[in-house]
Parts: sequence; structure tokens; C-alpha cells
Amino acid sequence: MNWKYKILILAFVFLFTLTGCQSKAINQKEQVKKEKHIPRKFGATYMTMNNPYFIALDNSIEAVLAANGDVLITRDPAQDQEKQNAQIKEMIEEGVVSIFVNPVDWKGIKPALEMCYEAGIPVFNIDTYVYDSKYVVSCILSDNYNAGVQIAKDVMKKKESAKIAIINDQNINSTALRVQGFLDTIEGHAAYQVVLKNSMTAELEGAMEITKQIIDEGITYDVILGGNDPTALGALAALQLRRVDLQDILIYGIDGSPDGKAMIEQGFLEGTSAQFPIEIGKTAAELAYQYLEGNEIEREIIIPVQLITIDNLTDFDPDGWQ
Repeated sequence: MNWKYKILILAFVFLFTLTGCQSKAINQKEQVKKEKHIPRKFGATYMTMNNPYFIALDNSIEAVLAANGDVLITRDPAQDQEKQNAQIKEMIEEGVVSIFVNPVDWKGIKPALEMCYEAGIPVFNIDTYVYDSKYVVSCILSDNYNAGVQIAKDVMKKKESAKIAIINDQNINSTALRVQGFLDTIEGHAAYQVVLKNSMTAELEGAMEITKQIIDEGITYDVILGGNDPTALGALAALQLRRVDLQDILIYGIDGSPDGKAMIEQGFLEGTSAQFPIEIGKTAAELAYQYLEGNEIEREIIIPVQLITIDNLTDFDPDGWQ
């Protein structure tokens, strides 16, 4: 064999071997990097987990953290602010690097926020505002005010006049904003009257009891606004239990939950202003990583809402969240 060809072959063999070694070295470095990653702990606490909306939101956050090799510690205060404050204290003691907070009471959460601030733990406020926003690094939430506006406009389009019953929890800022958006929109239109405004619950069971009282007291109404889907569905359940004729009653929720969409399809719910918990959760988790890496982040991100009625129901996944 010609000596020139021998040299050429040896050069190719050397180059192939060198490339293979470099590739192997890079792969080994990546593997070592992965093996060295110690999962970081993040915390999350929502006003209640007795609402599928918060389960969807929590799952969305957890998916982003899991993809980064980290873990999420989730706590359920069951609508008890003192319990939520205690849970946040426990998370701090467990060494979380950040906490996602949805407050039971937007003012009552302050002691826990102060603890996080003193411990140097960044707080991401999700779904509903905290009153003392100086203690959080970012707020990620739905356009709650507009959710109420959308429903009010739909009521006014479908009814020339209405007697309206409102069921919500005034201590929850998000539902308070929804109701305010509704009230501001009907203001100045005397044909649309609020005949009852109960501000004591945001859960299905509580709404059932309130609606039973409305029926027993003989209050006349033809529109029910629930501060979220569970309250709307609770009102519906009470009306069905008492065999009330639903033909001329419009019931609205706010969430865009699978149950809410199912009731729209069956003709029991007039509409629900859809939130996007999957998008909210993903956005919050990604912001947390950006902040922990030392990047500047937006102080507030508002996610648009969209009214779902029978007219556009097919545009949405009937079995899941947005």
C-alpha cells in the first residue's frame, strides 16, 4: 500500500477516535452534572384544595418543577388563614427556596408574608392578590374584574331586566373583584337589581345552604352569579333539590371548570368566565426560576379571561382546564 494512503487512513482513524473521546467526555460531564443536581424544594399553599381549579393550578406548577429536577410541597389550609400562616412557617423551616401563595384572607396572610421576607424567601402571589403586595416579588393572576364585566354584559344582552342574587366570599380578593366588575357594569341600569348579596362562601356546600335559604325566604330572582364555579354549581344543586323551575333562571359561574362546562352543555348553567390555571401555574413557575437565577421579572402578570356559553363551548376542552 502506498505510504501516502497509509498516512491518510491513520489520520482518519485518529480523527474518529478523538471525536468519539470528546463526545464521550461531554456526555460524562452532562451525566455528572445531572447526578450532582440536588432537588430544590418549593412551597405552595392555596386557600383550599376543595376546588378542582387549584388542583389544576398546582399540577401545572409541579410539572415545571419536576422537569427541572425539583419538588413541590403543597399544603391545604382548608379556608383557615391561621392554619395557612402556620403551614408557611413550616415550609420556611423545611428549607424551601420559594413559595407560591394563594391567600385565604388577602389581609390575614400578612404575618406569613413577613416571615418569608425576613427569611429571604421570595413569594409569588397567584390567582388572588395579597393586600401587602410589597412582600411579594410578583403577582400572576386572572383578569378577575373583567370576568364580572363579561357576565354582566351577557345578562344585559339576554334579559331586558333582572333580579340578581350574588354568592361569593368578600374576604377573597379575586371573587370580590369579579363581583365589583359585575356591579360596575350594571350600575346606572335600573332594570337590573341586586336582590341579595351573600359574601360568606366560595365553596359548593356553602352555596347550597345559602340558596336553600333564598328559596325558603321567598326572595324573587332570575339571575344567580357565583363568585366561582363551585358556588354556581352549589346554587344549581340546591335549586334542583328543591325542584325549582330553572327555565327562566340564568346561573353564572367563574372558572371554566370541566364541571361548569358540562352543566352549560346540559343547559343548566348559562355561562362561566373561564380562567386559565394551567397557564397561570406554568407562568408562575417559570418566573420563579428566572428570579432565582438573578434575572429581573415582571411585577405583575394578568392573564385574560374568556366567557364560555353554549355558543362557543366547542372551542374548549370539555374534560380539562385551559
